[in-house]
Amino acid sequence: MEELTALARSVDIGWILLGTALVFFMQAGFAMVETGLTRAKNAGNIVMKNLMDFCIGTPIYWFIGFGIMFGGTAPLFGKIDLFCMHQDDYATMIFQTVFCATSATIVSGAMAERTKFSAYCIYSALISLFVYPISGHWIWGGGWLAEMGFHDFAGSTAVHMVGGVSAFIGAAILGPRIGKYNKDGKPNAILGHSMTLAALGVFILWFCWFGFNGCSTLALSGDSAANAARIFYTTNLAAAVATVTVLIITWIRYKKPDVSMTLNGSLAGLVAITAGCDTVTPVGSALIGMIAGFAVVFGIEFVDQKLKIDDPVGAVGVHGICGATGTILTGLFACYDFGSGEKLGVFYGGGFQFLGTQLLGVAVVIAWVAVTMTIIFTVLKKTIGLRATATEEIEGLDIHEHGLASAYADFALTSSINNFGGGSAMLSGAPVLPEHAVPVDDAVPVQVKTPEAPVASDTNLTKITIVAKQSKFDELKDALSQIGVTGMTVTNVLGCGIQKGKSEYYRGVPMDMSLLPKIQVDVVVSKVAPAKVIAAAKKALYTGHIGDGKIFVYRVQNVIKVRTGEEGYDALQGEDFF
Repeated sequence: MEELTALARSVDIGWILLGTALVFFMQAGFAMVETGLTRAKNAGNIVMKNLMDFCIGTPIYWFIGFGIMFGGTAPLFGKIDLFCMHQDDYATMIFQTVFCATSATIVSGAMAERTKFSAYCIYSALISLFVYPISGHWIWGGGWLAEMGFHDFAGSTAVHMVGGVSAFIGAAILGPRIGKYNKDGKPNAILGHSMTLAALGVFILWFCWFGFNGCSTLALSGDSAANAARIFYTTNLAAAVATVTVLIITWIRYKKPDVSMTLNGSLAGLVAITAGCDTVTPVGSALIGMIAGFAVVFGIEFVDQKLKIDDPVGAVGVHGICGATGTILTGLFACYDFGSGEKLGVFYGGGFQFLGTQLLGVAVVIAWVAVTMTIIFTVLKKTIGLRATATEEIEGLDIHEHGLASAYADFALTSSINNFGGGSAMLSGAPVLPEHAVPVDDAVPVQVKTPEAPVASDTNLTKITIVAKQSKFDELKDALSQIGVTGMTVTNVLGCGIQKGKSEYYRGVPMDMSLLPKIQVDVVVSKVAPAKVIAAAKKALYTGHIGDGKIFVYRVQNVIKVRTGEEGYDALQGEDFF
């Protein structure tokens, strides 16, 4: 019997440690989601913040946070147990540490692209120090909410809503990104730079959520295995239904299914089901996922368009609104406690007392986090400063906060006009040169000499500029190559004709699409007849629809080949190029 008991204990500890590893890996998921839904010039900063909130939060939670949360069963506060001197349950300690880090990292996305890194490190530490542990004690540490029967199995409120409310307060005090809102308050869409990274992050989070919820059983022996299996199922079902719900909503409202909002829908379902995943049936799980889908779409739109709070990744909608929604819905859809058999939810004959407890718990945790985080953010704003300067924000936090020219080595990054929501966000004045930089006129002196003879040959030199759809580039390149044009300059540009582009939506915000992405191809020819180039281009580009492109023809006075000094017709021989 003792051997069986020891084996069961070993299995349970292994289950907890598996969950720990999965919840830790959620840091990578959050980093990818936040990086993908923001601009490339801040990618390194966001990755750094997601790394440091875990690395700062871990020793802080060990120093005092864990004791506050689990050091005793007093109604309001555990106890001060510095460095966990009176703890030896390392499985529980590490499991709770990664949950604490999850709550802290949620704030990063809502305040992305304009927060000073030093301020982020401080408020992230304070969340792990006492904001999360105190409300966590009320819910999980034997505090007064736990005594009342408040149910939050894996942290819809304890983890996600705490992070979501903190994000809301921080983003409100911090203010929106430059160019996010016009003078009339109308929001501009600031596109994330990589939906691929955002999707990768969501898949990572979904995978890790099986550990977040399933391993919160804290055991796999005995009846716990069946409970864990049911939790896996309800967790997955809610996420899938929420995703489909958001897909349908955005397809109807925006005329096309919104990629980033649908990704948020997956996370919304996961957050909402986390509170009651152990007490609901598959039907209840699906209904919670469906409601979460509506909550996240209209919640994000409300925060962004009505409250004018700039949340680049939708953290407030996903974690704050859906965390509260899922916790409250547990009071309706919890069929019964699978451990005790007690009826809980209103829809299953449990009465309204349990629902009232859920509502009370959500309200007091919102109040606690709102008050403490308002104080923290206000003090930071008045002392070391909370927000980066306008220059730092526009040029990117990567270079100014971390000396990182680009988080994407060997790739040149450019910013489109849409990144600033219009020209009003641009800084005026001369470009800022790097320290010790030499002006270009001094670095490359130019000597102009008047030749005794004309510099160009009598052969006509013609520049042909072709503006076309990006999808047509390969056909155009092949057509020009077949007639002997082997050199060209290719540029990604933005432009429109008399049709003024078309309207699209990004996360519920209409995008100014009067400037559409195009490809511009420039060639200079002498041997190949311009008419031949024009005919080949027209044949390659023609579809008969608006937006096929335009061709511009210019007379070129001279061409100089830098390497050899050849000019005119001679400079273009061997290859016709620009």
